[in-house]
Amino acid sequence: MRLAFAGIGNMGWPMAANLVKAGHDVTVCDLSAERAAAFATEHGARAAASAAEAAQGVDAFLCILPTSKEVALVAAEVADALPEGTLFVDLTSGNPSRTVEIAAALARRGIRVVDAPVSGGVSRAKSGELAIMLGGAEADLDAAEPLLRAMGTSLHRCGPVGAGQAMKALNNLTSAAGFLIGIEALLIGQKFGLEPGKMVDVLNASTGMNNSTQKKFRQFVLSRRFDSGFGLDLMVKDLGIALDVGREAGVPAPFAALCRELWASAASHLGPGEDHTAVAKFSEALARQVLAGN
Repeated sequence: MRLAFAGIGNMGWPMAANLVKAGHDVTVCDLSAERAAAFATEHGARAAASAAEAAQGVDAFLCILPTSKEVALVAAEVADALPEGTLFVDLTSGNPSRTVEIAAALARRGIRVVDAPVSGGVSRAKSGELAIMLGGAEADLDAAEPLLRAMGTSLHRCGPVGAGQAMKALNNLTSAAGFLIGIEALLIGQKFGLEPGKMVDVLNASTGMNNSTQKKFRQFVLSRRFDSGFGLDLMVKDLGIALDVGREAGVPAPFAALCRELWASAASHLGPGEDHTAVAKFSEALARQVLAGN
């Protein structure tokens, strides 16, 4: 298929690369023209100067952008350029309500919308093993699935447009809560006299195991690397979306609200540009100790 892909960032680069590897004809665009050009050179794709240029004559337009605000701007830019019947696949961890509005606007021009936020981080984006949460009409999801299979191995149909993004936000809420409580447990244990690396091993052999204990604590916290490739600001954004979904549904979520407040406080304390795993530094500051790495 002839594809356009907007957003060649930490996640978008390997995802677009996997589409090229799958044999698709890919044109990329990005706010950084230099980055788009570098991708095109490295992967044998084409680079466009704008989203509208990339959209000319494509079968599907894919994007993965920071927020739904940027998606709305791109959707407005490409609406006239996309042929009727084109798939618009939003891979962004966006706001479900805003996505419903974007989809309605594009539908009036005959453009089909699927939301397909991803989970798995940069490592699984590179290997093409992402988990992808889908929202959209069944026929549109059927049409999008061959593209998504080039980027992910676990596809989950969650409901109509916006459902994938609601699920992604709730997934990140669960992940964020697990990360924070795990770090607090390590800090308590270290103060008691337990060795952090040993605690991680025990957690991973016990009921305290979660994604953070398995794939983040040794790799990014105890190593002091803090470079998973997913920003702290993006996690705070996703937690806000999860709370919005809860409020719109009328579901009290006091623990979720506290979790979001702690992550937001960490972002304020640490400043811009931090990886989400650096939230551990905020917990360390509160505990007045640093986790020993090994």
